[in-house]
Amino acid sequence: MTLARRAALQPAFLIHHRDYTDSSRIVELLTRGHGRISLFARGARRAKSPLRPLLQPFVPLLVSWSGGIDGGQLVGAELAGEALPLPPPRLMSGFYLNELVLRLTVRGEPVQELFDLYAYALEDLRRGAGEQAALRNFERQLLEHIGYGLDVTRDAATGEPLEANRYYHFQPGLGLRAAGTPVEGEAAFLGADLLDVGEGRLESPDSLRAAKRLLRAALEHCLEGRGLRSRDVMLALRRLEAEE
Repeated sequence: MTLARRAALQPAFLIHHRDYTDSSRIVELLTRGHGRISLFARGARRAKSPLRPLLQPFVPLLVSWSGGIDGGQLVGAELAGEALPLPPPRLMSGFYLNELVLRLTVRGEPVQELFDLYAYALEDLRRGAGEQAALRNFERQLLEHIGYGLDVTRDAATGEPLEANRYYHFQPGLGLRAAGTPVEGEAAFLGADLLDVGEGRLESPDSLRAAKRLLRAALEHCLEGRGLRSRDVMLALRRLEAEE
C-alpha cells in the first residue's frame, strides 16, 4: 500500500531502524491504527535533532507522517507517556519481541489488538512479572494474530479433548496427536502441561517448558527456517553466564 496520506499523532513503537545517509534513518514502526510502517526520518541522526532522543526502542510514541506507509516521511514524534526503560537484564527479551513482530507481520496490516498485546508484554517485562511467561503469552497471541492459532485442547486426529495423563506429539501445521504409548522427555508433551498452556496457566516449570517447546516449534514453522538473531544472542549470553 503506497497511497499518499497524512497521519497525525498515531500511537507507535519503534521496532527497528537503520542508518540512511550521514544524517537520517529509516525507521520501522508498529502503529496502532496503521500496522507496521517504514518511514524516512530525515535528520534524525543529527546531534540537535528533536527526533534523535525519541526514536528509541520500547518508548511509547505519538508519531506523525506524510506520504505512504512504505517510504513516507516522519514529520514529528512525541512521547505518549512516561518513557520508563526496560530493566537491563530484560532488554534482549524486548528485542526478541521486536524481531518477532518485524518477521511475522505484514506491513500496512491493521494490528490494533496486537499493538495492545505488545504494549502489555513490555509492561510485564518492565514491572518484573515472570519473564518467560510474558514471552510465551505474547508468542501464542502473535501466532493467533497471523492465523496460526494453536488448539491445545483437542487431539487434531480425533477431535477428542486432551487427556491430562496422556502424551502427545506436535506436528507443525497439523496440531497435536496422541502418542502411541506414553513417552517421557523431549519427544512428547504431557496432556496436563498442554492444558495449562491452553488456559494460560504458566506458573509451574513443567508448563513453562512445555509452552516454550511447543511455541518454538510453531514459530520455526512460520519462520520457514529463518533464524532469529535476538534468540541467538540470548543463548550466547546464557552460555557466557554459565561459564563464569
